[in-house]
Amino acid sequence: MARIAGIDIPRNKRIEVALTYIFGIGPATSKTVLGESGVSPDTRVHELTEAEVARIRQVIDQRCTVEGDLRKEVAMSIKRLMDLNAYRGLRHRRHLPVRGQRTHTNARTRKGPRRTAAKKR
Repeated sequence: MARIAGIDIPRNKRIEVALTYIFGIGPATSKTVLGESGVSPDTRVHELTEAEVARIRQVIDQRCTVEGDLRKEVAMSIKRLMDLNAYRGLRHRRHLPVRGQRTHTNARTRKGPRRTAAKKR
């Protein structure tokens, strides 16, 4: 099992897909990384040589912010918005949708399960 950026990527998948298991690398970035490192996107992870894995690691280290550093960066951006009392920061603080979606109905993913009002007597 190849370990890149602190993540064990799955052995039987194509390297193009397997790289997307790393936080911060999507399909487009994956293709770019493979192009720069000279590895075929159709190669399965278990077929990679150590030299190819090392080249992929090197390109990711140079070009991409991934995993812990990226998570920290995102958390700091959200914290900055909350500290500024920006509208988006208030939405984050209240666990409501940030990007203008309606909340009268829907928004259950962000708001969590319904909390029904107490029964009146």
